[in-house]
Amino acid sequence: MDMGKVPLYASVVAIVLLLILSETKVTIVVVKILSAKNCRFSSALVAAFTLLSAHPVYADDSLDVIAERYVKLALAFGEIDSHFVDAYTGPAEWREQARAAALPLSDQMAEASAITEALAVAQAAAGEEARLRQLQRNVRALSTRMRMANGERLSFNEEAALLYDAIPPEYDYAEFDAALAELDILLPGEAPLGDRVQALRDKLIVTRDKVPAVMEAAIAECRARTVARYELPQDERFDLEFVTDKPWSGYNWYQGDNRSLIQVNLDQPFLITRALDLGCHEGYPGHHVWNLYVDNKFVKENGWLEYQVFPLFAPGSLFGEGSANFGVELAFPGESRLAYEQQALYPIAGLNPDDGARFEAVSTLMGKLGNARTQISRQYLDGEISREQAIELAMKYRFLSRSRAEQSFDFDDTYRAYVINYTLGLEIVRAYIERHAKDEEDRWAVFESLLNTPTAASDLIE
Repeated sequence: MDMGKVPLYASVVAIVLLLILSETKVTIVVVKILSAKNCRFSSALVAAFTLLSAHPVYADDSLDVIAERYVKLALAFGEIDSHFVDAYTGPAEWREQARAAALPLSDQMAEASAITEALAVAQAAAGEEARLRQLQRNVRALSTRMRMANGERLSFNEEAALLYDAIPPEYDYAEFDAALAELDILLPGEAPLGDRVQALRDKLIVTRDKVPAVMEAAIAECRARTVARYELPQDERFDLEFVTDKPWSGYNWYQGDNRSLIQVNLDQPFLITRALDLGCHEGYPGHHVWNLYVDNKFVKENGWLEYQVFPLFAPGSLFGEGSANFGVELAFPGESRLAYEQQALYPIAGLNPDDGARFEAVSTLMGKLGNARTQISRQYLDGEISREQAIELAMKYRFLSRSRAEQSFDFDDTYRAYVINYTLGLEIVRAYIERHAKDEEDRWAVFESLLNTPTAASDLIE
Protein backbone atom coordinates (compact mmCIF):
# COMPACT_ATOMS: atom_id res chain seq x y z
CA MET A 1 0.00 0.00 0.00
CA ASP A 2 1.31 3.43 -0.94
CA MET A 3 1.72 5.48 2.28
CA GLY A 4 2.82 8.57 0.40
CA LYS A 5 -0.62 10.16 0.88
CA VAL A 6 -3.45 9.35 3.28
CA PRO A 7 -6.98 10.73 3.58
CA LEU A 8 -7.68 13.54 6.06
CA TYR A 9 -9.49 11.16 8.39
CA ALA A 10 -6.28 9.18 8.87
CA SER A 11 -4.44 12.27 10.01
CA VAL A 12 -7.34 13.16 12.30
CA VAL A 13 -7.28 9.66 13.79
CA ALA A 14 -3.57 9.99 14.43
CA ILE A 15 -3.98 13.36 16.08
CA VAL A 16 -6.90 12.16 18.22
CA LEU A 17 -4.85 9.21 19.40
CA LEU A 18 -2.03 11.56 20.21
CA LEU A 19 -4.40 13.80 22.15
CA ILE A 20 -5.64 10.89 24.20
CA LEU A 21 -2.11 9.90 25.08
CA SER A 22 -0.92 13.39 25.89
CA GLU A 23 -4.05 14.64 27.70
CA THR A 24 -4.01 17.95 25.80
CA LYS A 25 -6.84 20.04 24.42
CA VAL A 26 -8.05 19.48 20.89
CA THR A 27 -8.03 23.19 20.12
CA ILE A 28 -4.24 23.24 20.16
CA VAL A 29 -3.97 21.16 17.01
CA VAL A 30 -7.03 22.22 15.05
CA VAL A 31 -5.03 24.57 12.87
CA LYS A 32 -2.42 21.92 12.29
CA ILE A 33 -5.10 19.39 11.28
CA LEU A 34 -6.73 21.79 8.84
CA SER A 35 -3.42 22.55 7.20
CA ALA A 36 -2.56 18.87 7.10
CA LYS A 37 -5.16 18.03 4.44
CA ASN A 38 -3.80 15.33 2.17
CA CYS A 39 -0.42 15.47 3.98
CA ARG A 40 1.93 12.64 4.70
CA PHE A 41 0.85 10.65 7.79
CA SER A 42 4.29 10.73 9.33
CA SER A 43 4.74 14.45 8.77
CA ALA A 44 1.43 15.28 10.47
CA LEU A 45 2.28 13.08 13.39
CA VAL A 46 5.72 14.62 13.87
CA ALA A 47 4.35 18.14 13.54
CA ALA A 48 1.64 17.42 16.09
CA PHE A 49 4.16 15.98 18.52
CA THR A 50 6.34 19.05 18.07
CA LEU A 51 3.47 21.45 18.60
CA LEU A 52 2.12 19.63 21.62
CA SER A 53 5.57 19.46 23.20
CA ALA A 54 6.16 23.16 22.67
CA HIS A 55 2.77 24.29 23.99
CA PRO A 56 1.56 21.92 26.70
CA VAL A 57 -1.97 22.70 27.81
CA TYR A 58 -3.66 20.41 30.27
CA ALA A 59 -7.27 19.42 29.70
CA ASP A 60 -7.49 17.86 33.15
CA ASP A 61 -7.03 20.54 35.80
CA SER A 62 -7.76 18.21 38.68
CA LEU A 63 -5.64 18.59 41.79
CA ASP A 64 -3.91 15.29 41.05
CA VAL A 65 -2.71 16.49 37.65
CA ILE A 66 -1.64 19.87 39.02
CA ALA A 67 0.08 18.13 41.92
CA GLU A 68 2.13 16.01 39.53
CA ARG A 69 3.20 19.12 37.63
CA TYR A 70 4.20 20.74 40.93
CA VAL A 71 6.29 17.75 42.03
CA LYS A 72 8.13 17.60 38.72
CA LEU A 73 8.75 21.34 38.82
CA ALA A 74 10.03 21.15 42.39
CA LEU A 75 12.47 18.44 41.32
CA ALA A 76 13.58 20.54 38.38
CA PHE A 77 14.20 23.53 40.63
CA GLY A 78 16.06 21.27 43.03
CA GLU A 79 18.69 20.92 40.32
CA ILE A 80 19.26 24.69 40.60
CA ASP A 81 18.68 25.17 44.34
CA SER A 82 20.33 22.17 45.97
CA HIS A 83 18.70 22.86 49.35
CA PHE A 84 15.13 23.12 48.10
CA VAL A 85 14.17 19.42 48.05
CA ASP A 86 14.61 18.07 51.56
CA ALA A 87 13.28 14.60 50.70
CA TYR A 88 11.63 12.86 47.78
CA THR A 89 9.76 9.55 47.81
CA GLY A 90 8.17 9.50 44.35
CA PRO A 91 9.13 7.68 41.13
CA ALA A 92 12.87 7.61 40.57
CA GLU A 93 12.40 8.34 36.88
CA TRP A 94 10.86 11.74 37.65
CA ARG A 95 14.03 12.81 39.43
CA GLU A 96 16.18 11.34 36.65
CA GLN A 97 14.14 13.25 34.06
CA ALA A 98 14.60 16.48 36.01
CA ARG A 99 18.36 15.95 36.10
CA ALA A 100 18.56 15.08 32.42
CA ALA A 101 16.37 17.95 31.25
CA ALA A 102 18.21 20.68 33.21
CA LEU A 103 15.31 23.04 32.51
CA PRO A 104 16.41 26.70 32.50
CA LEU A 105 15.18 28.85 35.38
CA SER A 106 13.17 31.08 33.03
CA ASP A 107 11.20 28.06 31.78
CA GLN A 108 10.67 26.88 35.34
CA MET A 109 9.32 30.28 36.36
CA ALA A 110 6.89 30.21 33.45
CA GLU A 111 5.64 26.78 34.50
CA ALA A 112 5.24 28.00 38.09
CA SER A 113 3.06 30.86 36.83
CA ALA A 114 0.98 28.42 34.79
CA ILE A 115 0.48 26.15 37.81
CA THR A 116 -0.50 29.16 39.92
CA GLU A 117 -3.15 30.09 37.35
CA ALA A 118 -4.44 26.52 37.24
CA LEU A 119 -4.74 26.40 41.03
CA ALA A 120 -6.63 29.70 41.08
CA VAL A 121 -9.54 28.08 39.22
CA ALA A 122 -9.13 24.52 40.50
CA GLN A 123 -12.01 22.93 42.37
CA ALA A 124 -11.28 20.88 45.47
CA ALA A 125 -13.29 17.73 46.05
CA ALA A 126 -15.13 17.39 49.33
CA GLY A 127 -12.61 16.96 52.12
CA GLU A 128 -9.71 18.30 50.03
CA GLU A 129 -10.14 22.02 50.71
CA ALA A 130 -7.14 22.08 53.04
CA ARG A 131 -5.13 20.21 50.43
CA LEU A 132 -5.87 22.88 47.81
CA ARG A 133 -4.94 25.71 50.17
CA GLN A 134 -1.64 24.08 51.07
CA LEU A 135 -0.78 23.32 47.45
CA GLN A 136 -1.39 26.97 46.57
CA ARG A 137 0.92 28.03 49.40
CA ASN A 138 3.60 25.56 48.31
CA VAL A 139 3.55 26.83 44.73
CA ARG A 140 3.76 30.41 46.04
CA ALA A 141 6.82 29.42 48.07
CA LEU A 142 8.39 27.65 45.10
CA SER A 143 7.82 30.71 42.91
CA THR A 144 9.38 32.90 45.60
CA ARG A 145 12.54 30.79 45.80
CA MET A 146 12.75 30.94 42.01
CA ARG A 147 12.56 34.74 42.16
CA MET A 148 15.33 34.73 44.74
CA ALA A 149 17.44 32.40 42.60
CA ASN A 150 16.86 34.82 39.72
CA GLY A 151 18.50 37.60 41.73
CA GLU A 152 15.51 39.26 43.40
CA ARG A 153 16.27 40.50 46.90
CA LEU A 154 13.51 40.20 49.50
CA SER A 155 13.46 41.54 53.01
CA PHE A 156 13.52 39.06 55.87
CA ASN A 157 9.83 39.66 56.62
CA GLU A 158 8.80 39.40 52.96
CA GLU A 159 10.65 36.13 52.66
CA ALA A 160 9.11 34.79 55.87
CA ALA A 161 5.59 35.64 54.73
CA LEU A 162 5.91 34.21 51.23
CA LEU A 163 7.78 31.06 52.20
CA TYR A 164 6.47 30.23 55.67
CA ASP A 165 3.08 31.97 55.83
CA ALA A 166 4.09 34.02 58.89
CA ILE A 167 5.88 37.22 59.86
CA PRO A 168 7.68 37.30 63.22
CA PRO A 169 7.02 40.38 65.36
CA GLU A 170 9.76 42.86 66.13
CA TYR A 171 11.51 41.91 69.36
CA ASP A 172 12.79 44.45 71.89
CA TYR A 173 16.38 44.15 73.11
CA ALA A 174 15.23 45.74 76.38
CA GLU A 175 13.33 42.53 77.15
CA PHE A 176 16.44 40.50 76.45
CA ASP A 177 18.47 42.78 78.72
CA ALA A 178 15.93 42.24 81.50
CA ALA A 179 16.38 38.47 81.15
CA LEU A 180 20.15 38.93 81.38
CA ALA A 181 19.68 40.88 84.61
CA GLU A 182 17.67 38.00 86.10
CA LEU A 183 20.35 35.54 85.07
CA ASP A 184 22.99 37.74 86.67
CA ILE A 185 21.16 37.40 89.99
CA LEU A 186 20.67 33.64 89.59
CA LEU A 187 24.35 33.11 88.79
CA PRO A 188 26.23 35.58 90.98
CA GLY A 189 29.96 36.11 90.52
CA GLU A 190 32.71 38.42 89.37
CA ALA A 191 33.30 36.82 85.97
CA PRO A 192 31.32 38.00 82.92
CA LEU A 193 27.81 36.48 82.82
CA GLY A 194 28.60 34.53 79.67
CA ASP A 195 31.56 32.90 81.38
CA ARG A 196 29.41 31.95 84.38
CA VAL A 197 26.79 30.38 82.12
CA GLN A 198 29.50 28.54 80.19
CA ALA A 199 31.08 27.24 83.40
CA LEU A 200 27.76 25.62 84.29
CA ARG A 201 27.37 24.27 80.77
CA ASP A 202 30.84 22.76 80.90
CA LYS A 203 29.67 20.49 83.71
CA LEU A 204 27.02 19.06 81.39
CA ILE A 205 29.25 18.22 78.43
CA VAL A 206 29.16 14.57 77.40
CA THR A 207 32.49 13.20 76.23
CA ARG A 208 32.40 12.20 72.59
CA ASP A 209 32.88 8.49 73.28
CA LYS A 210 29.70 8.45 75.39
CA VAL A 211 27.48 10.49 73.07
CA PRO A 212 26.21 7.48 71.06
CA ALA A 213 25.03 5.61 74.17
CA VAL A 214 23.35 8.74 75.55
CA MET A 215 21.62 9.46 72.24
CA GLU A 216 20.45 5.88 71.79
CA ALA A 217 18.91 5.84 75.28
CA ALA A 218 17.26 9.23 74.72
CA ILE A 219 15.70 8.31 71.38
CA ALA A 220 14.52 4.96 72.78
CA GLU A 221 12.63 6.77 75.55
CA CYS A 222 11.21 9.35 73.13
CA ARG A 223 9.98 6.49 70.96
CA ALA A 224 8.51 4.54 73.90
CA ARG A 225 6.44 7.52 75.02
CA THR A 226 5.22 8.11 71.48
CA VAL A 227 4.26 4.55 70.51
CA ALA A 228 2.36 4.25 73.79
CA ARG A 229 -0.11 6.74 72.29
CA TYR A 230 0.24 6.52 68.52
CA GLU A 231 -0.04 3.49 66.25
CA LEU A 232 2.99 3.73 64.01
CA PRO A 233 3.82 1.40 61.09
CA GLN A 234 5.34 -1.84 62.32
CA ASP A 235 8.37 -1.48 60.06
CA GLU A 236 9.15 2.14 60.95
CA ARG A 237 12.81 2.62 61.83
CA PHE A 238 15.72 5.01 61.73
CA ASP A 239 19.48 5.00 61.34
CA LEU A 240 21.57 7.20 63.65
CA GLU A 241 24.79 8.78 62.40
CA PHE A 242 27.27 11.22 63.93
CA VAL A 243 28.78 13.79 61.58
CA THR A 244 30.88 16.96 61.56
CA ASP A 245 31.35 20.07 59.43
CA LYS A 246 27.63 20.89 59.16
CA PRO A 247 25.82 24.22 59.72
CA TRP A 248 23.05 22.53 61.77
CA SER A 249 22.90 20.72 65.11
CA GLY A 250 20.87 17.72 63.96
CA TYR A 251 18.97 16.64 60.85
CA ASN A 252 16.33 14.11 59.84
CA TRP A 253 16.57 12.87 56.27
CA TYR A 254 13.40 10.92 55.50
CA GLN A 255 14.27 8.02 53.19
CA GLY A 256 10.77 6.77 52.39
CA ASP A 257 9.37 3.34 53.25
CA ASN A 258 8.96 4.39 56.90
CA ARG A 259 12.69 4.94 57.43
CA SER A 260 14.67 8.01 58.46
CA LEU A 261 18.35 8.86 58.68
CA ILE A 262 18.98 10.96 61.78
CA GLN A 263 22.31 12.77 61.87
CA VAL A 264 23.81 14.46 64.92
CA ASN A 265 26.50 17.09 64.41
CA LEU A 266 29.47 16.85 66.79
CA ASP A 267 31.25 20.04 65.70
CA GLN A 268 30.45 21.62 69.07
CA PRO A 269 30.57 20.17 72.61
CA PHE A 270 27.55 17.94 73.23
CA LEU A 271 25.49 19.05 76.24
CA ILE A 272 23.44 16.30 77.83
CA THR A 273 20.31 18.44 77.42
CA ARG A 274 20.67 18.07 73.65
CA ALA A 275 19.92 14.35 73.84
CA LEU A 276 16.18 14.63 74.46
CA ASP A 277 15.95 17.77 72.31
CA LEU A 278 17.35 15.89 69.33
CA GLY A 279 15.64 12.59 70.15
CA CYS A 280 12.20 14.17 70.22
CA HIS A 281 12.77 16.82 67.56
CA GLU A 282 14.39 14.66 64.89
CA GLY A 283 12.70 11.42 65.93
CA TYR A 284 9.67 10.87 68.17
CA PRO A 285 7.18 12.56 68.11
CA GLY A 286 8.95 15.05 65.83
CA HIS A 287 10.16 14.90 62.24
CA HIS A 288 10.31 11.13 61.86
CA VAL A 289 6.74 10.65 63.10
CA TRP A 290 5.38 13.56 61.04
CA ASN A 291 7.03 12.13 57.93
CA LEU A 292 5.41 8.77 58.65
CA TYR A 293 1.96 10.37 58.81
CA VAL A 294 2.56 12.39 55.64
CA ASP A 295 3.89 9.43 53.69
CA ASN A 296 1.29 6.90 54.81
CA LYS A 297 -1.84 9.04 55.04
CA PHE A 298 -1.36 11.84 52.53
CA VAL A 299 0.52 9.93 49.85
CA LYS A 300 -0.35 6.24 50.16
CA GLU A 301 -3.91 6.48 51.55
CA ASN A 302 -5.15 9.73 50.00
CA GLY A 303 -3.06 9.62 46.84
CA TRP A 304 -1.89 13.22 47.23
CA LEU A 305 1.12 13.23 44.93
CA GLU A 306 2.46 16.62 46.03
CA TYR A 307 3.53 15.12 49.35
CA GLN A 308 6.04 12.90 47.60
CA VAL A 309 8.34 15.90 47.67
CA PHE A 310 9.33 17.64 50.90
CA PRO A 311 10.30 21.25 50.05
CA LEU A 312 12.48 22.79 52.73
CA PHE A 313 11.46 26.37 51.95
CA ALA A 314 7.68 26.09 52.28
CA PRO A 315 4.90 26.74 54.84
CA GLY A 316 5.04 23.15 56.07
CA SER A 317 8.48 23.82 57.51
CA LEU A 318 7.14 26.23 60.12
CA PHE A 319 4.73 23.58 61.33
CA GLY A 320 7.37 20.87 60.97
CA GLU A 321 9.98 22.64 63.08
CA GLY A 322 7.45 24.09 65.51
CA SER A 323 5.75 20.76 66.10
CA ALA A 324 9.11 18.98 66.43
CA ASN A 325 10.17 21.48 69.10
CA PHE A 326 6.83 21.12 70.84
CA GLY A 327 7.31 17.36 70.74
CA VAL A 328 9.91 17.70 73.51
CA GLU A 329 7.35 19.37 75.80
CA LEU A 330 4.71 16.86 74.77
CA ALA A 331 6.77 13.77 75.55
CA PHE A 332 8.44 15.21 78.66
CA PRO A 333 6.05 17.72 80.26
CA GLY A 334 6.97 19.78 83.30
CA GLU A 335 9.48 18.25 85.70
CA SER A 336 9.40 14.82 84.03
CA ARG A 337 12.17 15.81 81.62
CA LEU A 338 14.75 16.63 84.27
CA ALA A 339 13.69 13.59 86.30
CA TYR A 340 14.31 11.27 83.35
CA GLU A 341 17.63 12.92 82.46
CA GLN A 342 18.89 12.63 86.04
CA GLN A 343 17.72 9.05 86.45
CA ALA A 344 18.68 7.60 83.06
CA LEU A 345 21.01 9.83 81.04
CA TYR A 346 23.35 11.37 83.61
CA PRO A 347 24.59 7.93 84.80
CA ILE A 348 25.33 6.88 81.21
CA ALA A 349 27.25 10.09 80.62
CA GLY A 350 29.04 9.88 83.97
CA LEU A 351 27.81 13.34 84.99
CA ASN A 352 26.56 14.68 88.32
CA PRO A 353 22.72 14.79 88.35
CA ASP A 354 22.76 17.68 90.83
CA ASP A 355 24.22 19.95 88.16
CA GLY A 356 21.14 19.30 86.07
CA ALA A 357 18.78 20.89 88.59
CA ARG A 358 20.81 24.09 88.70
CA PHE A 359 21.03 24.28 84.93
CA GLU A 360 17.26 23.72 84.65
CA ALA A 361 16.59 27.01 86.44
CA VAL A 362 19.11 28.79 84.22
CA SER A 363 17.64 27.19 81.10
CA THR A 364 14.14 28.41 82.01
CA LEU A 365 15.37 32.00 82.20
CA MET A 366 17.35 31.57 78.99
CA GLY A 367 14.07 30.68 77.31
CA LYS A 368 13.22 34.37 77.50
CA LEU A 369 16.14 34.97 75.17
CA GLY A 370 14.89 32.53 72.53
CA ASN A 371 13.62 35.18 70.14
CA ALA A 372 16.98 36.98 70.18
CA ARG A 373 18.07 34.57 67.48
CA THR A 374 15.30 35.71 65.13
CA GLN A 375 15.88 39.39 65.80
CA ILE A 376 19.63 39.20 65.30
CA SER A 377 19.27 37.09 62.16
CA ARG A 378 16.69 39.49 60.71
CA GLN A 379 18.97 42.49 61.23
CA TYR A 380 21.96 40.61 59.82
CA LEU A 381 20.18 39.34 56.70
CA ASP A 382 18.56 42.73 56.05
CA GLY A 383 22.00 44.35 56.16
CA GLU A 384 21.25 46.45 59.24
CA ILE A 385 24.23 45.01 61.12
CA SER A 386 27.48 43.44 59.98
CA ARG A 387 28.35 39.78 60.43
CA GLU A 388 30.81 40.75 63.17
CA GLN A 389 28.12 42.73 65.01
CA ALA A 390 25.74 39.78 64.65
CA ILE A 391 28.34 37.42 66.11
CA GLU A 392 28.88 39.71 69.09
CA LEU A 393 25.13 39.97 69.73
CA ALA A 394 24.78 36.18 69.52
CA MET A 395 27.60 35.73 72.01
CA LYS A 396 25.91 38.21 74.38
CA TYR A 397 22.27 37.19 74.15
CA ARG A 398 22.58 33.52 73.21
CA PHE A 399 25.72 32.74 75.24
CA LEU A 400 27.40 31.16 72.24
CA SER A 401 31.12 30.68 71.87
CA ARG A 402 32.61 32.54 68.96
CA SER A 403 32.94 29.38 66.87
CA ARG A 404 29.34 28.39 67.61
CA ALA A 405 28.13 31.90 66.75
CA GLU A 406 30.00 31.80 63.46
CA GLN A 407 28.40 28.44 62.70
CA SER A 408 25.00 29.96 63.49
CA PHE A 409 25.44 32.62 60.82
CA ASP A 410 26.76 30.07 58.36
CA PHE A 411 23.31 28.55 58.83
CA ASP A 412 21.65 31.92 58.23
CA ASP A 413 23.68 32.51 55.08
CA THR A 414 22.39 29.20 53.71
CA TYR A 415 18.85 28.97 55.03
CA ARG A 416 18.06 32.67 55.65
CA ALA A 417 14.58 33.30 57.15
CA TYR A 418 14.18 29.60 57.91
CA VAL A 419 15.33 30.46 61.43
CA ILE A 420 11.81 31.71 62.34
CA ASN A 421 10.43 28.20 62.14
CA TYR A 422 12.08 27.05 65.37
CA THR A 423 10.87 29.72 67.80
CA LEU A 424 7.84 31.26 66.11
CA GLY A 425 6.75 27.82 64.92
CA LEU A 426 6.96 26.49 68.47
CA GLU A 427 4.97 29.43 69.84
CA ILE A 428 2.22 29.02 67.24
CA VAL A 429 1.90 25.23 67.68
CA ARG A 430 2.03 25.46 71.48
CA ALA A 431 -0.64 28.18 71.60
CA TYR A 432 -2.94 26.18 69.30
CA ILE A 433 -2.66 23.01 71.36
CA GLU A 434 -3.13 24.83 74.65
CA ARG A 435 -6.33 26.37 73.29
CA HIS A 436 -7.76 23.04 72.14
CA ALA A 437 -6.46 20.43 74.61
CA LYS A 438 -8.27 19.73 77.88
CA ASP A 439 -5.43 17.92 79.66
CA GLU A 440 -2.04 16.29 79.13
CA GLU A 441 -3.40 13.23 77.32
CA ASP A 442 -5.62 15.38 75.13
CA ARG A 443 -2.51 17.27 74.03
CA TRP A 444 -1.34 14.08 72.32
CA ALA A 445 -4.70 13.77 70.51
CA VAL A 446 -4.71 17.39 69.32
CA PHE A 447 -1.08 17.06 68.24
CA GLU A 448 -1.92 13.94 66.21
CA SER A 449 -4.84 15.72 64.54
CA LEU A 450 -2.37 18.35 63.31
CA LEU A 451 -0.04 15.67 61.96
CA ASN A 452 -2.98 14.34 59.94
CA THR A 453 -3.94 17.70 58.39
CA PRO A 454 -2.24 19.92 55.78
CA THR A 455 -1.29 22.78 58.10
CA ALA A 456 0.33 26.20 57.88
CA ALA A 457 0.70 29.10 60.29
CA SER A 458 -2.43 30.95 59.20
CA ASP A 459 -4.48 27.83 59.91
CA LEU A 460 -3.30 27.77 63.52
CA ILE A 461 -3.53 31.44 64.50
CA GLU A 462 -6.86 32.63 65.85
